[in-house]
Amino acid sequence: MSDFLKDLFPTEDSIPASARLPHFIEQREYLINGELRTWQGDLNPVLSPVFLKKGDHYEQKTIGSTPLLTSTEALQALDAAVVAYDLGHGAWPRMTVTERIEHVERFLVKMKEQRTTVVNLLMWEIGKAQKDSEKEFDRTCDYIDDTINALKELDHNSAKFVQEQGIMGQVRRVPLGVALCMGPFNYPLNETFTTLFPALIMGNTVVFKPAKYGVLLIRPLLEAFRDSFPKGVINIIYGRGRETVGALMETGKINVFAFIGTNKGANDLKKLHPKSHRLKAILGLDAKNPAIVLPDADLDNAVTECLTGTLSFNGQRCTALKILFVHRSILDAFIKKLCDGITRLKPGMPWDPGVGLTPLPEPGRVDYLKSLVDDAIALGARVMNSDGGTVVRTFFYPAVLYPVNEKMKIYSEEQFGPVIPIVPFENDEEPVRYVLNSHFGQQLSLFGKDSKRIGHYIDAFANQVGRINLNTQCQRGPDSFPFNGRKDSAEGTLSIADALRVFSIRTLVAAKGTDENKQLIGNILKNRESAFLSTDYIF
Repeated sequence: MSDFLKDLFPTEDSIPASARLPHFIEQREYLINGELRTWQGDLNPVLSPVFLKKGDHYEQKTIGSTPLLTSTEALQALDAAVVAYDLGHGAWPRMTVTERIEHVERFLVKMKEQRTTVVNLLMWEIGKAQKDSEKEFDRTCDYIDDTINALKELDHNSAKFVQEQGIMGQVRRVPLGVALCMGPFNYPLNETFTTLFPALIMGNTVVFKPAKYGVLLIRPLLEAFRDSFPKGVINIIYGRGRETVGALMETGKINVFAFIGTNKGANDLKKLHPKSHRLKAILGLDAKNPAIVLPDADLDNAVTECLTGTLSFNGQRCTALKILFVHRSILDAFIKKLCDGITRLKPGMPWDPGVGLTPLPEPGRVDYLKSLVDDAIALGARVMNSDGGTVVRTFFYPAVLYPVNEKMKIYSEEQFGPVIPIVPFENDEEPVRYVLNSHFGQQLSLFGKDSKRIGHYIDAFANQVGRINLNTQCQRGPDSFPFNGRKDSAEGTLSIADALRVFSIRTLVAAKGTDENKQLIGNILKNRESAFLSTDYIF
């Protein structure tokens, strides 16, 4: 073990008071039909990626436990959502947009009161640095606010009648039904809520199952959910996915499936639905986003962006740069600067000031990353940075691998961790072929200055990925931009406005523009005899 990693994990008394969890969190509560129920069955222990030094040995910190619900409780949650939706006749789907917004705003106020608790749980559960945990919480609150504003704008545009070819009509968006929402462990709050709240605010009822890791942080929000929404509108379950989620899909009563995870997991679950044509899926899946660094790239900028793109939150992001194609003419300089940049990243605990590298939460991930490095070395690659690939319990020090080729697993598999494969190239068609043949198609990054060359690459990739980043890392934001992917990387498009559309469908009321029909519609509007047909304007 390298000297600078020997004291990576802390003793209990060295943890700052502000970052300590007050006690072991034994969670037995779950939310069904507006009621916080208490589970008396088995619990699933929640292990932190943080180990604590105790004398001459280390012990992994167990911070709590969560309910291991069964298919019985999952189906009870589904029944509550089905009743609340009531084939579109429930109070929630028929509620005015203004009323639904008021419920979401009520939740947001209560959510903000739990900021410190949720941030600490993000640090302890998934090892996310305090600064990034705070950013995730605040960005999620901003996303909910922006969703409310986007819905107001959408409703403004719908509060009018159009006339075409003698037909007058009004088009409004209505909910799809019962939604099943499942988020990822790497952004268990933000990416989960970017589907959950658009689904809710558009009038769908929801069964929500938190991520496998990063699950305890939902507990402080359970009462806010219960108190902010009508019974059955939001139901929150826990347990093993194969026992709970499988049972939900098999009923055929799920209308919308929002899932962020692997394409294999999504495929397996979708196959369980007996009427797949009636299931709308919004999926954020795997990615193997490449960066292509051309010979005329601003080297300092390219290295800075690739460093952040590969190692932000230890590379555990679907939008992370997962493979770097670097032109041979600048390889030596690029690799040296990249390795120098890694030495300036501070390893430590999530609450340490300025920390850049933290332990990994997913059991088995460290062993998997080591196997990728060993495989690449066996096939001719070298670890280019000092201490690259060093393992200290749940901590994996970044490894820069070069030269990487198509025979190595790291060339095509998504590592989802701090391993940086570098592929040398001379011919522009080499990285093009990689993207064309890849199973994934989320994003890529291009680094260079030659407009003609960059333009050629843009045209080559426009029909392959959802976003092409010029001289910057891959990323999701701003949230007003579309977030999607092709091939095995996604289904459906998310952004603030797009999310409202994917969780709803347009319905049209139309009539010939006769005097009698104009009078009929005028009376409905004037007397407020329809919640759907309305020209009210939300401020």
